[in-house]
Amino acid sequence: MKPEELFIKKLLDDISSAEVKILSKGEYIIREGQVEQALYFITAGAVRVFHVTEFEEQTIRFGYEGSIITSLSSFVTGKPSELFIEALRKTELRIIPKQHLYEIANASAENLGQYIKLLESLVVQQMEREIDLLTESPTKRLQRVLTRSPNLFQEIPLKYIASYLRMTPETLSRIRNS
Repeated sequence: MKPEELFIKKLLDDISSAEVKILSKGEYIIREGQVEQALYFITAGAVRVFHVTEFEEQTIRFGYEGSIITSLSSFVTGKPSELFIEALRKTELRIIPKQHLYEIANASAENLGQYIKLLESLVVQQMEREIDLLTESPTKRLQRVLTRSPNLFQEIPLKYIASYLRMTPETLSRIRNS
């Protein structure tokens, strides 16, 4: 088990009585302008993280069973989120409050190292996302995403995957069928 996975397991084991929240499709974990105060471990369902511009919604991340999700920049800085996190179907979450996360991380050098590995993992995921956006070919963007998340089409509706890949649903369908 990877260090970041061990840390998540410790968090979840330690907060076995943690608040469980069940969201209906279309409900939000956080909205733009709110300050993020927790991490969320998805035990069932799926969510998308997105940003709204003047012209469109831009999907930037997904989470499904076994994922940790949060508005990371708001969580780290304490500033209002620029993102929304929405349930794509009925979703069950375990809420890990920020203060509890820090208590566990600071309980031992081993825990702190595992927490750092978790943060590093999130940074690497963000860098992979940025590379995806810089990749010119829609086909290559799709291939990169499917390499990382082979079950994506079983978890997430096509229109959100298309948004994530910065293409129309029609373009995505055409690429998949070719």
